[in-house]
Amino acid sequence: MSKRPRRNHSRAFKAKVALAAVKGEKTLAELAQQFDVHPNLINQWRAKLLEGAADVFGSEQAPAEPAVDVTPDGRPSSSIRSSTHPGSPDRDTAAPGVQRPFASCGPRSRTRRPYR
Repeated sequence: MSKRPRRNHSRAFKAKVALAAVKGEKTLAELAQQFDVHPNLINQWRAKLLEGAADVFGSEQAPAEPAVDVTPDGRPSSSIRSSTHPGSPDRDTAAPGVQRPFASCGPRSRTRRPYR
């Protein structure tokens, strides 16, 4: 038995299969045989179609601003490492009112085993 090469399906094909699955006129097994794809793919494409269906009519909210401020030269305004580094002063003030577990311990105390 020869191995079939991996197939890349076009967006139009995926949409056609997903719409056929949403209609519900045929079972998954029938659709899989008709379009020569695995039923799990049909389920994934159908779920993706239903998930993104509301976006077709536009969103009611304004688009969110990017999480990282970018300077005019295209670099982030603050270093990513500095905001997540254990010794960073921003780390303790990032979430007011939330107590961090193991705040008094060192950064590696939870991950390393003690020496025997």
